[in-house]
Amino acid sequence: MLDLLTRDEYAALSSAMILPANSFIDGKFRPALSGATFISANPATGEPLAEVAACGAEDVDLAVGKARKAFDDGRWSKVAPADRKEVLIRLVKLMTRNRRELAVMESIESGKPIRDCDSIDVPEAIDTIKWHAELIDKVYDRSAPVGDDAMAIIVREPVGVVGAVLPWNFPLLIAAWKIGPALAAGNSVVLKPSKQSSLTALRLAELAMEAGLPDGVLNVVTGTGPGVGEPLGRHMDVDMVTFTGSTETGRRFLRYSADSNLKKVTLECGGKNPFVVLEGAEDLDMVAEHFVTGAFWNMGENCSASSRLIVHQAVRDELLDRVVARAADWRTGDPLDPVNQLGPLVDEPHHRKVCSYLRAGSDEGADVLLGGQPLGGLYVEPTIFDVNDTGSVLVTDEIFGPVAAVTTVSSNDTAIRMANDTPYGLAASVFSGNIREALRGARAIRAGTVTVNCYGEGDISTPFGGYKESGFGGRDNSVYAHEQYTELKTIWIDLSDRVLEESID
Repeated sequence: MLDLLTRDEYAALSSAMILPANSFIDGKFRPALSGATFISANPATGEPLAEVAACGAEDVDLAVGKARKAFDDGRWSKVAPADRKEVLIRLVKLMTRNRRELAVMESIESGKPIRDCDSIDVPEAIDTIKWHAELIDKVYDRSAPVGDDAMAIIVREPVGVVGAVLPWNFPLLIAAWKIGPALAAGNSVVLKPSKQSSLTALRLAELAMEAGLPDGVLNVVTGTGPGVGEPLGRHMDVDMVTFTGSTETGRRFLRYSADSNLKKVTLECGGKNPFVVLEGAEDLDMVAEHFVTGAFWNMGENCSASSRLIVHQAVRDELLDRVVARAADWRTGDPLDPVNQLGPLVDEPHHRKVCSYLRAGSDEGADVLLGGQPLGGLYVEPTIFDVNDTGSVLVTDEIFGPVAAVTTVSSNDTAIRMANDTPYGLAASVFSGNIREALRGARAIRAGTVTVNCYGEGDISTPFGGYKESGFGGRDNSVYAHEQYTELKTIWIDLSDRVLEESID
C-alpha cells in the first residue's frame, strides 16, 4: 500500500511552499549577474511558478571559482572520510524530513505524477545519497606486488571540480546520482539543472548547506544549455563533466572537452530500448504489466523506456490483448491527484515533438492498437502502434513520450537480432519461461542493463549506463560511479640500498 496523501493535501502543500528562484553559489542564493530571469511554469495548468535566475557564462565563472577555492583549501576534499559521511547522513535526514515538499515541488514543475514523486523518485534519491555516504569509509586504496625493493601504493584522490548537467525527466533523482558519489569522493560540484525543472536542485543545495556542507562545495547554476551548460563544458577550471540527456547534446560535451582542457566526461544518453518476448514466455498477464509500466511510466519520458515491443508470433495476439487491457487502466489527469499514473508532458515544444510521431505513425499506415491522439493541454494518450516496417521512425527514433511500437517476429533469433538493430544500447528486457533461453538472449543483447522476466534498471548497487550511442566514459550508481569521480595515483617508494650511478659520457 502506497503511503500517499490526498489530492487536496498535496495541493495545500503546494500552495504553502515558498519556491526557490535564484542560483545557489558559495552557500548563498544569488540572482543572475545580468539580472535576467525565465519563467518556470506548471505544465499541468500553464500557470507560472517562479521567475528563475537565467544565468550566463559570468555566473558559471563565479561558481567554478568558488568551487575551485573550496576544493583547493581542503574544506571538504581533505576532510576525513568519516566526517564527510556524517554531513551527508545529515543531508539524508533533512531530505527525509522534507520529502513531501520535494515531491510536490518536483510534480508541479515537471508534470510528473505525485504518486511517483512521493513513492519512487524522492525515496530513491534519499537512498542514493545515503548509499554513497555509507560507502565513503569502506573503499580501500591498494598496493601493487612489486617485490621487496620497493613499495607501490595506488590511491584514489578526488578529481577536483565536477560539473553535473541534469535532464528534466528525473530532476532530483539524477541530481542524487551525480552529487552522491561526487561529494562522497571529496569533490566540489557545480550543478546545472534543466531549465524545465530547476527547483528541487536549488532546494537540495539549501538542505545540504543546512546539513553542514561547506560553502562553495555544492553550487547550483540555473539557466539554458547555451547559457550555462556550454560554458561549464568548456571551462578550463572544471576537471570533469557528468551529463545525462540526449545523445546529440552528449556529443557536444565531448567536443567541449577536446576544445578546452581534456576534462573527464561521462555521458548517459538516449535509448530505444527493446522489450523482447520470446516464444517460451509464460504468465502473459505479468509480461503485459511489465511492458505497460516500462513503456508508459513517467509518460514515457524516460531514457530506459520500453518503447519497442518485439514479440514472437506464437504469443503475440494473446499478449497484445492483455497489454491493451492493462494500458487502458492507466489514468491520465492532474499530476497532484495520486489516482493518476500519467500527467502532462513537460512543455509545449516537447508536446509538439511527441504529437509529430502520432501523425508520423498514421502517415506510415501503422495500425493503432491503443490511443493515438493528443488530449487537451500538454497531455497525450498512451499509444501503441503495430508496426511492420522496421525502418519506421516509431521503431528507430527515441520519442520520449507515451508511444510504443510493436513488431512481430517468427523466431527467437530474429527477435534478438532486431533488439540489437539500433545505434542505442541503454537497456533491454527479455522474457521467456526457459531461463537458459532468456539468459542467452540477455548475453546477446548489447545494452548496459538487461533485465530478465521483468522491467527495471537494477538498483543503487548496480551500474547504470549504456553501450554504443547511449553512453560514454562511465556509469551512474554503484561503486563504479563512486570511483569515476576520483583520479588514480601511484606512489612509488624505493626500499633498496642501491645508489644510482651518474652516467658518464
